[in-house]
Amino acid sequence: MKNPLLFFLIFISILSEGRTIRVGPTHEIKQIKPALSLSSQGDTIIVEAGLYQEGNIVINQSIVFLGVGMPIIDGEKIYEVLSIKANNVVVSGFTIQHSGIATMDDPGGIKVYYSNHVTVSDNYLYDNFFGVYMLCCKNCLIKNNKIVALGKEEQMIGNGIHCWKSDSMLIIANNISGHRDGIYFEFVTHSVIWRNISTYNIRYGLHFMFSNDDSYFTNLFRGNGAGVAVMFTSRVIMINNTFEENWGDAAYGLLLKEISDSYIYGNHFVKNTSGIYMEGTNRIYISMNVLQSNGWGMKIQASCMDNTITNNNFVSNTFDISTNGSLVLNTFNENYWDKYEGYDLNRDQTGDIPYHPLSLFSVIIEKNPPAMLLYRSSMVMLLDKSEKVLPSLTPDNFIDHKPRMHALPL
Repeated sequence: MKNPLLFFLIFISILSEGRTIRVGPTHEIKQIKPALSLSSQGDTIIVEAGLYQEGNIVINQSIVFLGVGMPIIDGEKIYEVLSIKANNVVVSGFTIQHSGIATMDDPGGIKVYYSNHVTVSDNYLYDNFFGVYMLCCKNCLIKNNKIVALGKEEQMIGNGIHCWKSDSMLIIANNISGHRDGIYFEFVTHSVIWRNISTYNIRYGLHFMFSNDDSYFTNLFRGNGAGVAVMFTSRVIMINNTFEENWGDAAYGLLLKEISDSYIYGNHFVKNTSGIYMEGTNRIYISMNVLQSNGWGMKIQASCMDNTITNNNFVSNTFDISTNGSLVLNTFNENYWDKYEGYDLNRDQTGDIPYHPLSLFSVIIEKNPPAMLLYRSSMVMLLDKSEKVLPSLTPDNFIDHKPRMHALPL
């Protein structure tokens, strides 16, 4: 068997006290709903390959629900396909497709209601309004699913993985595309998002709202409408993620809005309109990141304070830094700036003169966006030269006192 997790689940089901009920064209039970009505707590239902169109299928007791050969459960564009309303349920090995669309009820390919210890793994969810929807759940695992939708407008499609008012969720190694948001968290705490690929979603690859004490590691967010947004949240850890090719007038690799006491380390921000956009952020530690080939490496609004930006590489950005105010209460230290033209006479690998990463032209652009038409003009080149001679033209406290001479090996 190619899928080791599916093999393990079948092996555990054989050893368990519950019965095994088989469903499929070659068995006595041909449909899923009759098998569910015959099942008891702790049973395993194994479904053979085939097409199953049975309306809304509801699992309301603790069972293991396994597909062999990727059987297709089809909602016929009318129904919520699979509803789970019990603790300790496993769903693995199915193609789940064509749910109904209803903006009031939010139907999903798989929707879990008020349940704990539910595992959704190794499924293919195709053309559903919501892919996997977790409503008031705890200690659930969503792993190794491929979740694909064909959304064109935000109002006509839901999210790939949607978690609301949940705790201790594990979202691991899913591949998500074509939804409103790839992954959406609202009022979700103590959860981990790890090794997911979220690409070409209409709005955000990942969207956090009011979700404290969460972490996300080693995810890829590419080509989404506006990148990733983390809003109204505290104590978030973001490590080793890649944010790339998120382009547009209001797009960014990562939007941080009204967040505090968080940690951003070892990420790559490549080819975004803005690598990181910060508004109303406090006590954010940003270190060992690569900001490369973005329109703006970072946009830090005047509402941000007590943030530390240290040991990052700023490479080939049109503008490394931008702000909309004159008072900057953040710390820049020991970053590498490829635009730095200073010297290192004592050879300690840091520049002997401080670096002002905020260009005068970027300040002008922030206040008058149409001025971008003058970029690369002789007037702008003159501004750059004037700025190097008279750095007081930009805010004095927007300064890296120990700029690195060489890029960090990140």
